Amino acid sequence: MTGTTTLMATGDLVLERADTTSLFAAAAPVLAGADLVIGQLEVPHTESTATMSSDVPALPAPPSALDAVAAAGFHVLTLAGNHVYDSGEQGIEDTRQHCRDRGLATTGAGRNLEEAWEPAVAEHGDHRIVVLSVNCVGPRESWAGSAKAGCAWIEVVTHYEPRGANPGGPPRTYTFAEPRSLAAFTERVAGQAREGTAVVVSLHQGLVHQPVEIAAYQYEIAHAAIDAGAVAVIAHHAHILKGIEAYRGRPIFHGLGNFATVTKALGGAPDDSPERRAWARERIRLFGFQPDPAMPEYPFHPESRNTVIAVIALGPEGTVDAEVIPCWIDDDARPVPLPRGEGGEVVGDYLKTITRDAGLDTVLDWTGDRLTIHLEETPR
Repeated sequence: MTGTTTLMATGDLVLERADTTSLFAAAAPVLAGADLVIGQLEVPHTESTATMSSDVPALPAPPSALDAVAAAGFHVLTLAGNHVYDSGEQGIEDTRQHCRDRGLATTGAGRNLEEAWEPAVAEHGDHRIVVLSVNCVGPRESWAGSAKAGCAWIEVVTHYEPRGANPGGPPRTYTFAEPRSLAAFTERVAGQAREGTAVVVSLHQGLVHQPVEIAAYQYEIAHAAIDAGAVAVIAHHAHILKGIEAYRGRPIFHGLGNFATVTKALGGAPDDSPERRAWARERIRLFGFQPDPAMPEYPFHPESRNTVIAVIALGPEGTVDAEVIPCWIDDDARPVPLPRGEGGEVVGDYLKTITRDAGLDTVLDWTGDRLTIHLEETPR
């Protein structure tokens, strides 16, 4: 259609190899069909050895890994996330500079809060597209301040309520956005939308390694973004695909899962940091899975190998259409787009199932090798 701008968005990028060309080999021809490609860069790309995290610190990734990201057709990388400050201010600045050197725009992190909120801006035809990247999961040390480097953020409050006569048992969990930080976020979205831009919001949020479940705060923040004028919401962090919602005629991808993700930070090797070794031990108790030993650089839930590329079409009259391209993460950790009759239907059925099991009534129908998202409003 004349005047249409096609956006594609992928799941997480964790690139702990000096050369990541092979990881993108199967997906690059598909990404070439977009006017703008957005990805979430999970860890700092820096040669700094500083560790600023008290949580489970990521390993810094080689700057050279970004060569393949640019060659694969990405244009915008969102940075707001729980690992962006793991190598401190130097790690953030190095990452942004290495991206700029390769023609990759970034958003979501900076030397201070105002810089972290600066959007990535792209223009195509009559469309001006703004991408905002926001961390909703902490840790607080990753958050930017007026004079502190870090990421843009929304504070999320968690409340635990005991269930009946069972002290110490599994509680009910309630989550919601802290009102002032949510209001500051929505005003930024609305301010961009009032300028006539198409605002895409990227949220770092979700329940990690847990199939299906979508926390209450995710609905609250995503709906607030659409109410403020965003044309689409994409989410990352859970490292597993989540369901898709149609809200007020706009798509919400509650979790795009993994895309190109190779890491040794979560394997629990004997020479690894105490925090990472403890996490590897705790993972079984918390999430009930062991990574596939045949894929030592892919320490994620087995269901996370189902993934998609989100496709958002911005029409000439302000219309928004959306679909997904099913992909499978193969034994070499490569995201491989699949035609419907060659495995795509299996991934598509998985997406339909987790969407339904999350309580969403979104209609997903096949159009060729892609699943079209019916954006007429559906109840939860």
